[in-house]
Order: sequence, then C-alpha cells, then structure tokens
Amino acid sequence: MTQHRKPDLLERLAGPAEQVETSPKVADETKFTTCYMCACRCGIKVHLKDGRVRYIEGNRNHPVNKGVLCAKGSAGIMTQYSPARLQKPLLRVGERGAGEFKEIEWEEALSLATDWLGGIRQTDPKKLAFFTGRDQSQSFTGWWAAQFGTPNFAAHGGFCSVNMAAAGLYSIGGSFWEFGEPDWDHAEYFLMFGVAEDHDSNPIKTGLTKLKERGAKYVAVNPVRTGYAAIADEWVGIRPGTDGLFVFALIHELLRTNRIDLDFLVRYTNAPWLVVRNPGGADDGLFARDADGKPLAWDAKAKAPVAATSADFAPALVGEVTLPDGRKAVPVFELLAGRYLDTQYAPDAVAETCGVAADDIRRIAAEIAHVAFEKQVVIDQPWTDWAGRRHEKMIGRPVAMHAMRGISAHSNGFHTCRAIHLLQMLLGAIDTPGAWRYKAPFPRPMPPGPKPAGKEVKPNTPLPGMPLGFTHGPEDLLVEADGTPKRIDKAYSWEAPMSAHGLMHMAIHNAWAGDPYPIDTLFMFMANMSWNSTMNTGGTIEKLTDKHADGSYKIPRIIYSDAYFSEMVPYADLILPDTTYLERWDCISLLDRPIGSAHGPADAIRQPVIQPDRDVRPFQDVLIELGARLGLPGLVKEDGSPRYPGGYPDYIVNHERKPGVGPLAGWRGEDGSLPGKGASNPKQLERYVENGCFWKHELEPDQLYFKHANKGYLEAAVKLGLIDAPEQIVLQLYSEPMQKFRLAALGHGAVQPPERDRARVKEYFDPLPIWYVPFEEEAVDPDDYPLHALTQRPMPMYHSWGSQNAWLRQIYTRNRLYISRELAADEGLEDEDWVWVTSHHGKLKCQIQTMEGVNRDTVWTWNAIGKRAGAWNLAPDAPEATKGFLLNHAISELLPDRGGYRYSNSDPVTGQAAWYDLRVRIDKIKSTEAQRSEPVFPTLTPPDLPPRPAVLRYGAANSRKR
Repeated sequence: MTQHRKPDLLERLAGPAEQVETSPKVADETKFTTCYMCACRCGIKVHLKDGRVRYIEGNRNHPVNKGVLCAKGSAGIMTQYSPARLQKPLLRVGERGAGEFKEIEWEEALSLATDWLGGIRQTDPKKLAFFTGRDQSQSFTGWWAAQFGTPNFAAHGGFCSVNMAAAGLYSIGGSFWEFGEPDWDHAEYFLMFGVAEDHDSNPIKTGLTKLKERGAKYVAVNPVRTGYAAIADEWVGIRPGTDGLFVFALIHELLRTNRIDLDFLVRYTNAPWLVVRNPGGADDGLFARDADGKPLAWDAKAKAPVAATSADFAPALVGEVTLPDGRKAVPVFELLAGRYLDTQYAPDAVAETCGVAADDIRRIAAEIAHVAFEKQVVIDQPWTDWAGRRHEKMIGRPVAMHAMRGISAHSNGFHTCRAIHLLQMLLGAIDTPGAWRYKAPFPRPMPPGPKPAGKEVKPNTPLPGMPLGFTHGPEDLLVEADGTPKRIDKAYSWEAPMSAHGLMHMAIHNAWAGDPYPIDTLFMFMANMSWNSTMNTGGTIEKLTDKHADGSYKIPRIIYSDAYFSEMVPYADLILPDTTYLERWDCISLLDRPIGSAHGPADAIRQPVIQPDRDVRPFQDVLIELGARLGLPGLVKEDGSPRYPGGYPDYIVNHERKPGVGPLAGWRGEDGSLPGKGASNPKQLERYVENGCFWKHELEPDQLYFKHANKGYLEAAVKLGLIDAPEQIVLQLYSEPMQKFRLAALGHGAVQPPERDRARVKEYFDPLPIWYVPFEEEAVDPDDYPLHALTQRPMPMYHSWGSQNAWLRQIYTRNRLYISRELAADEGLEDEDWVWVTSHHGKLKCQIQTMEGVNRDTVWTWNAIGKRAGAWNLAPDAPEATKGFLLNHAISELLPDRGGYRYSNSDPVTGQAAWYDLRVRIDKIKSTEAQRSEPVFPTLTPPDLPPRPAVLRYGAANSRKR
C-alpha cells in the first residue's frame, strides 16, 4: 500500500503547486489546404480554434514542401486578419482617386456589371479589356474571356516571366522557373541565373541544402549577392543584361575545346536538320523538307537526304550539300558552330562588357566541361527510347541550371534564355541524370500550341480558341490588313509577335491613348496597376483619372476585384470584393500552373478552411455568375440556366477542356479510379480533401529521365492527357518560326510588317540566339545615366501582399537603395545618406545603404515595400509610406522616342516588360532638414474598413480564454 507524505508547514503555506501546461490546446480543429502567400503553392495544415485561425504549419505529406514552411506561409494568419480587407461591394460616388465610395449589395453590383458588360458583348466584345494579376487561375479566366468573345485578355506573366516561358517552350518544350527543376539529388555543378528569393523558395532552399551536403559546386550569376546567391560557392557579379554574352563565351570555349555532347545533339536535337541556303529567297533559312513536310538531314554514308526523324543513319553535322531539287543546304550545327566560334564571343572579347574576368570565364567553362564529361551520372535503369531502342542505363551530365526574372526582365531576355537552353543542349544536360529536368505536364511538342484566337471578333460570339497562345509564323498574328494590332495591348502584333502571355503592362496606357482603339470597360483582378505592378506609377495614375474635354473619363469604366484596399482600389468605379485564400475553393491545375515535379504530375486545391466574416465572394464564383447572367455559351445550358450553379467548385469538378481532361487530374472517372484523364467524378473534391488537398502521380523508374525521347514516358503522358501523341519531342537549337518572321520582314509572304517595324523584326528574329545591348541602355547617354538599377523581392514578402502583413512588416518596414561601397566612396556617400535617383523618365528620393555583394555599376532595392500613404489601411505615417519607396517611379512603360515613335519598354520578341533595363544616376542631397521619400502622393482614404489597432495583440483573446 502506497504511503503518502504529509506536506510540511512551508508547503502548506505556499499553497497548491503551480501546474505548468506543457502542451496547451492550440486548436479544436485542423484543415488542409494550399498556401497562397507566394507562387510556391506549398501544402499547409491550418489549426483552428473557435472558428479562427490559430496556427499554420506545413503539410509534411505534401510533394512541394514536405512540411517546410517559410515566413510568408506562417504569417498567412496576419494576411487573413488584415485590417485592409474589403468588407462589401463598393460603387464610386466621387472622382476617381478620391476614394469616395458607397457600399452596395451584391445584387446591385452584379446587375450593374452585367449591364455594362452585356452592352459591350452585344456590340463589340473587344471593347472589354480583361486583365488579371497573380491569380494562379489563368486557364479559367482566359477561358471566361474566350466565352465572352474578347481577345483582350492577359495575366501576370507578361511583366514577370514570359521570356522564360516562351524561350523554353520554343527551344526545349519546357522552361525554367515553375516548369522545370534541377536534379538536386545528382547534380555536381549548379549554375543559377538571376533568381529572386521569393519564388519557389522552399523547394529551392531544400534543393540547395542537398547540393551543399553532397559537396556539389554552386555558382550564382547575379549582379546582387543576396538570398540564394549569398550561400553560393562562387558569385559571378555580372553587369545586368549581359548574361547572354557571358553564356556565349562559355559556349565558345566548349566548342573551341570540343567539349560538347555530339551524341546527344544527334539523337535529341535538330542539330543535323538541313537549313536551306538561298539568300534573298522566300525559303532561305527554312528547314529542307520532304514531300510529306518532314525535315531532312544528310546521311553521310549514303550521301543522300533522309528524314531527320529517322532512327538510324549517319547524320552529317557540317558541310554544305546539294538537295535533289538543286538547292543548297547546311546542317543546323554548322550554322551554330560558325557563329559562336567567332572571336567576338571569346572570353577576352566579352569580359569588359560583362564585368567578369576572361580567366574566370575560361575557368568556369573548363569546370563545367570537367564535371559534364568526367563525372557523368550512371543510373542502373534500363529504358527504351522513342524509336524502340533499349538502353541498359540512364547516363547523364551532372550540370544543372536554373533561371528566372533576372534573365527574363530585360529587353534581350528572350534570346538570353534561349542561349542558356542552347548551352544545356550542347552539354547534353536536358532531362538527364544530374541535369535540369522537366516538371509535369512538360515536355510539350514544338512549336508549342495552341495558337492565339482573336482574328475575328463578333458580337455575342465566343472566340474559337483561347486568347493567349503561341504563334508559328506571321499568318498567326492578330493584326489588321494594314498590320495594326487587333489587341489593346498589341500582343501578337509586329511589336511583340511571340508574346504568349500578353502585355499587361501596356493595357492601361493603350486604353487611355485609344491606341489602337478605345475601349469601354477595363476589368481587372488582383493587379495593383496604380502602384508597384506598373512600370510608370505616376503616369498610370494620371491615365486612370484623365478626362476628355467633355468631362468623361478616357477609360470610361473600370471594374476591379481585390481582397484588400490596395492602391488600385480608389481608381475603380465598381469594386467586387474577393475573399482571402483561406476562405475559398481554388484549383492549382495541370491546365495552368500545377505543382508537378520531375517525378510525376501533381495538382492541388484550396478549400475554405474558414467562412468569411464580411460580405465578400470568391472572384471565380463571381465570374461564373456573371457568365451565367450574360448567357455566355460555356456557362449556361441550352435552356439558358446556369451550367455551374454550384459556382467554382462545380466548375472544377464538371468542366472539361477536352474529352476526359478537366481542371483536376486526380481521381477522375465516375468511381474516381482514373489518373489524369477520365469522366467527371462527383466526389472528386472530397477525395482531394481526404488526401490533404493534393494529388500526385508517380512515374515509373524507367520514365523519369529523357522524357522528350522516352517511349515509356511519352506513352504514359498520352494516357494521362498531358500530350496528344507519343512522338519524340525534338529539341530546337535553331528556331524555324523565328526565321519565318524574319523572312516576312525581308518582304516574303502574304502577311507583311508595317515599314516602321520591318528593320526591328529583321534584326531581332534571328533563329539562333543573339545578344544585343538592352534598349534603354542603348537609348540613353551613359555619362548621364551611368548606373544599372534593379528591384527584387525579399524572401519574406511577395508582390504587395507581404508588406501589409503585420508580422512580416517587423522584418521590413522600409527599404533602402543598396550600392557598392566602392561606388559610395567614389561618390562621397555614406550609409543613410539621402539621394536623388534620376532616369530619363523621372526621379525619386530615398536613402542609401552600402554593401559588398553588388556589382560596382549597379544599385538595387526591394520592390513593393514602399506604400502609398493610407493604402492597405496602414497609418498614413507608416514607415512604408514615409521612408519606403518604389523604383517604379523612375521606370517608363515606353522607350525614348526613336524616329517619331515610342515602342513599349519591352522585349521585341515576346513583349516581356523590361523592368531591369533601367539606367539612372544618383546625386547626394546635402540638405540637413528632415527627409522623407519622394514623390509624395495625396493620402488615400480607405472605405469603411475595420479600425487598425495601434498595437497588434493577435491571439490575446485566445490567451485569456485559457
């Protein structure tokens, strides 16, 4: 029997022992969903208590993050409970920009929107310009625009990543960024070009950890050494916009030393394809083809042309040949080698321009070659190629590469990205062990499809396809007979023939200018175009408020949807308030931007983990209801009733883009037994929720590499609905579609460019990658504007959303202009000095901070930290408004005048916004008076929003309840 000791006197006086709760109850419920605090799309587990979010952690079973969660994801609580959340639909009652609104009910808001849009659709659908921001549902919003009948649709990619996407999809059938990844498990040498810290951050961080653990070398090519570049084994502090020239020097060295993978080039690329040499002729530079249209190569043994897609012959890679019809032709490889072996690409010739020592360029090229050819990765896994040939092992070159906006956001970015893909192909480092790998649903056939729709726009008529697509030649352009653009942003015109994502950054300017025609309504979603998402902040604000002589606005109507009181809200006429990402259904689809990996396709959903406490609705639900009210064919049944009465979740489950292929690929078929392709499953969303809100399909071991030529993979991809035919996807060193545009500029073909654009197309549509000086740098005097100026986003923040977040603001409440200590010494500058930053377009005032890890001729800052006073329901004197700033004030959406016309400040091939071409000078401000950042705009007055707390005590109520 246990004996209990009686407490002594001191214990009796002290009272009961303190009970420490070591595992307090954090939540009474947990739900899984997908994060939306950046583009990473990690799986999250949301802990709820009394119906409120208490804690967010990573989903350990999720294929993207495997439980890892960054500061952004964890701080989703504060985005959910932001005092900037809009409360009800709003109708403008004062002047645009004054922030004077009245609250209205949803029925009035939807009726008004239906009336405005219905009149447009009945007369001229292109008078609606529908542009969406970082919504991650472009396949749905683009489809809605097509049903409406307007070609004037685009999304975020045009000022973010279209150079990445287009260059990759025309070259290798995939691309960097979200559609490809390094082989983190086998790479021995990793080159990263211009990747900011906020994109794909959790997978990149875990991947870099793997490289470090294995002792692989990591080289960061970036003008700024922050974030990922800070842990690189070698930092190449290149001059902005010269990455392509640096890559060509690497290619020059590899060709000069004969360190290229000829076997890979012969088997998997168009290196042996014959190019017609007929200067001045309509076929010059096109591929020689047989009667069936198949490209030809030259059989060195038979000394005769053969189908280049044949499996077994001895292809010639050099030498001019005579075709049976008498024309001359040479292999692609000869053109390639002849160009890049030229001494203009030698390390000594490019070193000064790039700001990289010639010896370093030679050494890096030698290191790449050594790893690629002396440390090849061998995996004991048999596989069968497209021609039925069995390979006993998977052998690869362990040199991996990755790139993003630092390459993309230049006016030469398309060709630079193609240059990197060219380097990969020469090394045999595309989807091989240790190299860069395709992420599902890629690779795709080339040239890519579908083509953009919008050649004919008719009242009450859907477009015959999607408004965004891929041109194969001049015949696919959306231009009038005289060559003028059919789209308001001039995408798919002679100014941006291969735009792919559209030119969102030009929509407001062109609508204001009525160029190429006036519009009636600008409809935007989650696009902060009056602040950090526009290249010309002050000018855009003026255009949104500018009026005709009769007092009417030059942009007659603006409808806007956002979840928060962003800087854009005061400039709209009708506000349709959106939910947060924790309050709605979403679809991260294989039709759009999925979460697939090199190991197999995957997609995900968001589910509502809490209910809105405001009178707001998910934007996707609003679009579906508007579509039904407008009678859009895809959104109503034959009797006129709504096709998707259950809103967006109804659409997700039941919509089919083509037979058996819908927004979600998991658990298809009536019983949910089919992956990828099958009939609709009424319980599909339930299955996703049960599985943690994601689906993943694991490829078989023999399908994991060489996907562009792997018979097993290609057949599996057809069954999954990823591609239409199990045919080899031939990698394109030389781009025939680009040569077709060039031939038009030389006077050939039925579709001709206007005279103003002819020389431009001829120069920049080279079928082999080229390098040229970025446009703004070429246009301004280097003595007046000697410095490059860049922005990037910090790892803890993303676009505008992060910098209104109370927790993330504790990391960054303001930004500075970072400059090298060497430059500061030359200019007599010290930390915290105030300076004017001046470009050919405008000027701004800010403070500087010196640092070591930045290119000597480059200044940079964090983007979107600076806020307009009063926006996001921040205090008007918040540091973001008084000390923070936007470099955008110095950027123009137009280039300086040349010959009486100002082209957009964009890549001439794709129309990608050239944010990073900015040239500036800095001048010290000697005044000792109190300083604040400039320019200063009038303080915005929020509509009826919750009061912002003077001191944030999130969770205090829950603590008291315990």
